[in-house]
Amino acid sequence: MARENQQGSSLDRFLRLFTDVRAGEAATALLLSLNVFLILTAYYVLKPVREALILGQGSPELKSYLSAGQVLLLAIVVPLYGRLAARVARRRLINVVTAIFIACLVAFFALAHAGVSLGIVFFLWIGIFNVMIVAQFWSFANDVYTNDEGERLFPIVAFGASLGAVLGAGIAAELIKPLGLYQLMLVGAGILVLEVMITNYIDTKEHRRTESHLPHAETTAMMSAATSEFRMETGEHKLAETAQESAKSRGAFAIVFQSRYLLLMAFMLMFLNWVNTTGEFILGSVVQNAATEAVAAGEAGALSVEDFIGEFYSKFFAVVNIAGLLIQLFLVSRIIKYLGVQIGVMILPFISLGAYGILAFYPILSAVRWAKTAENSTDYSLNNTIRNMLFLPCTREQKYSGKQVIDSFFVRSGDVLSAGLVFAGTTYFALTASGFAKFNILLVMVWLILAFLVGREYKRLVATGQPPV
Repeated sequence: MARENQQGSSLDRFLRLFTDVRAGEAATALLLSLNVFLILTAYYVLKPVREALILGQGSPELKSYLSAGQVLLLAIVVPLYGRLAARVARRRLINVVTAIFIACLVAFFALAHAGVSLGIVFFLWIGIFNVMIVAQFWSFANDVYTNDEGERLFPIVAFGASLGAVLGAGIAAELIKPLGLYQLMLVGAGILVLEVMITNYIDTKEHRRTESHLPHAETTAMMSAATSEFRMETGEHKLAETAQESAKSRGAFAIVFQSRYLLLMAFMLMFLNWVNTTGEFILGSVVQNAATEAVAAGEAGALSVEDFIGEFYSKFFAVVNIAGLLIQLFLVSRIIKYLGVQIGVMILPFISLGAYGILAFYPILSAVRWAKTAENSTDYSLNNTIRNMLFLPCTREQKYSGKQVIDSFFVRSGDVLSAGLVFAGTTYFALTASGFAKFNILLVMVWLILAFLVGREYKRLVATGQPPV
């Protein structure tokens, strides 16, 4: 009987094929995986609505310019989120924020049927929804797990995100014809209702597991989400010894700028997104040129330029998604176990360095395809898992308020910087794909240094058992 308890359930034993799962841990890990799966599914169900509205009521140029508008809006919305997190418990925070997004979808559906033009508003809204709701989920997952638990179980949790990205687009494709475009807004709202119900169940379950022995007033059911406490390896929360101010006295941006660790992480992710978004431009320009040349030479198999591009991207995304899923299932947990987060956080920049080193001298379609496949599949699997692990040693205010600043404002700032680079490179410097790849090499070098510093600091924080200051 003791041996059976040590081994855990059949579900625990099955998940050990992919990572180190201990007795009783499988259920919560799978529920969290289902949770983020539903979030990503909702996003990919809503994404075609966004594209149809912005391109049908606007233009590709307008779509590009609105990325800057999203950053400006996030600079307003994120501090408001931080104030709410400093005042309410995590379950209420998640319920309120998710309810606001659900209400917005219902309102958009009603306005669309009333003939109101929603292209710009919906595009800006979904950009905020995507970064904030995903960041909030990972804040919750970081709050549920200790450092050790997160390092072992996040690979399973993150698999839900990978699967949601793959299946969400397919679900949207199957539903859009029978239901219609605007009805997908209500489908997305329904998925979010199910997602938040699961979150509430997990919160109750974990409260019973780790805090049933504590006075109710001292548990996460009553404490505000953003506090100066951090999770110890025992599972309990402890007030950070170095905390100088309470969450109520600091703004969300101040939490990031007053911590060397968080600031390094913020700039690392900004450079990551700058590099990746510029890489997408390189891929797009090479694909467009290849399509034009193939059609002109009669080598496109009777496809038009648009058909050639569409066929390329459908195959490209399929390979990236499948590769990402396989990496997530069979490599991520083993890389973290044997190499550690400190090395794991540097793997993607090294891959990007090699990829753009090739593209700088061989900017042909086959080289670009496989370089971006390696970069994107690693980003969606290993790097996505590790970037969320980096918050495990943090205080609760850093997990909830600080993470929103980093994952939304700083990441979106990378998009804006890439747009500025593309504009300057094409308008004033006549850069080719090779020229942009060479510039990306310089950016990757900075990113690699930041990744090294972040990884070293993470290792120190875990070893000392103290949160970053």
